Amino acid sequence: MLLKELLKQAGLPASKASWQGELEITSLTADSRCVERGALFVAIRGLSLDGHAYASEAISKGASFVISERALGDLPHLTVENSREALARLFDAWYGHPAASLEMIGVTGTNGKTSTATMIYSILRHAGLSVGLIGTVCSLCNDEELVLPNKDALANMTTPDPEQLYALLAIMRDKGVKYVVMEVTSHALALSKTAPLFWKRAVFTNLTPDHLDLHGDMESYFLEKCKLFSSCEGAVVSCLSPYGIRLADSLGVPLYPICENSLSQVVKRGSAGVSFRLCTPKGEWLALDLPVPGEFSVENGGLAAMTALSLGIGEQTVKQALERFEGVKGRLQRVGENRLGISVFLDYAHTPDALEKLLRCVRDFKGGEGRILLLFGCGGDRDRSKRAVMGRIASRLADFLILTSDNCRSEDPDSILREILRGVDKEKPHIVLPDRRAAIAYGVRIAKKGDILLLVGKGHECYEICGGERRFFCEADIVAECMSKREEGRS
Repeated sequence: MLLKELLKQAGLPASKASWQGELEITSLTADSRCVERGALFVAIRGLSLDGHAYASEAISKGASFVISERALGDLPHLTVENSREALARLFDAWYGHPAASLEMIGVTGTNGKTSTATMIYSILRHAGLSVGLIGTVCSLCNDEELVLPNKDALANMTTPDPEQLYALLAIMRDKGVKYVVMEVTSHALALSKTAPLFWKRAVFTNLTPDHLDLHGDMESYFLEKCKLFSSCEGAVVSCLSPYGIRLADSLGVPLYPICENSLSQVVKRGSAGVSFRLCTPKGEWLALDLPVPGEFSVENGGLAAMTALSLGIGEQTVKQALERFEGVKGRLQRVGENRLGISVFLDYAHTPDALEKLLRCVRDFKGGEGRILLLFGCGGDRDRSKRAVMGRIASRLADFLILTSDNCRSEDPDSILREILRGVDKEKPHIVLPDRRAAIAYGVRIAKKGDILLLVGKGHECYEICGGERRFFCEADIVAECMSKREEGRS
């Protein structure tokens, strides 16, 4: 594509640039290591590296042109105010503005994004529609998993970078998809990944402390989330928290709220799930059953149902889809079937709010005399303020704690564990085992009939990140192996 045409399609001003607009661009990248001859290199100020320092190297490797945020001397370049936003708009243009022919549904919030987005996807699929899903666990196109190569082996992003995101949207467009349901993180909004997108529906789940290492404080975190609602046709908002109420009060688009007055007759049926009634956009009450346990399932299910109803999906279709919903991988997922009477669950909870809700949910359906054995850690190079808080919640609501590592990245795992321990009640039974595999084996070994062993933090992830290495690590497989050994009397 000609450079002048690409810039025009991306909406980037080029009238004052000292460059030859007839240049042919063969590829786009923000990674100087991936520059090919004829590439357009976008220099981005990263969280640890500044791409502007690699602009000369990119040109020497064959790049034809550079987009930057500052002048680069004699190098052929164009300066823009925000090169991250420019990158998103360039990839959007490169793939022919794929979202222009798609109905986009964005789901944001601290917790519940994956479950809510997956439920919306399931309802729309049950309605016979062609649907795509982009999120933490996987990307789907009409139930077929889509996989694009990621050059960063240590990345585990909920919202893909523009290079992958707009390629995925183009694939979905070409396959005739009508709706795309997408999890949108505060990181993605802060880094302008979704800047070119317009949302048919924007959905807000909740807001609790997380990612403060990036945003600094809750106000900044909230304002980043609000960006999703500045470019949407309609909003579905949970008003069960002060931030949801504040967001709803500020909107200038049609609002479909979930609030105390729109939910009634909530029944928690233990491990069998929940039942509740939802006041529809027509003002009528719809009885819903969802086979996913936990009070948080009422909020997630209500948001999913309200989103589908606001799009014109029939009430019975919504009802049937939720009744058949099979849950989300790594979200209170039962694993390690055994003859010992021990229940083992995996869950992705990695914030204080999510951990507390999970533990309260499990305590609700546990019953009997069994214990809750909780195995968890906190990620390295992430918000440190939540570590002691999670330790405090864990020691209050679980019966036995197994503290271990969870993607320590560049941090010392022992240092992370010390910070968690600051919040732990030292009178509560606990043990510290930094090796996560050894910690899982220990949990399986000490569990008794009627106990529930919760492995928390990794959920669907099948890897462990330590230092600069990402290695395969599947908790479900490890649990099965440990259970087999115990049943055979080998542990």
